[in-house]
Amino acid sequence: MTPRVKSILWQIVGYGFLVLGILGIFLPILQGFLFLMVALVILSKHAPWARRLRDWLKARYPSVDMRIHRAEVWLRAWSMRQKARWRNRKPFFS
Repeated sequence: MTPRVKSILWQIVGYGFLVLGILGIFLPILQGFLFLMVALVILSKHAPWARRLRDWLKARYPSVDMRIHRAEVWLRAWSMRQKARWRNRKPFFS
């Protein structure tokens, strides 16, 4: 998969979480804040406005920055474990 396609797919996922977060503000069954934070983390790598917002949040609320950083570290480690698991999988049909 080319880097351009990956970037577009991540943006689609990020904006999808953004929509869910906005819906979650008004609907009691969705966790709006959680979806908004996930969208911000994903989009901050691909959208300049999200990067600026995240930098502002880091400066204004250092505790939020620490939580976002821990979530990113956990997500990176989880992603690496999934990639390793996918590479070492056994074929379905042998």
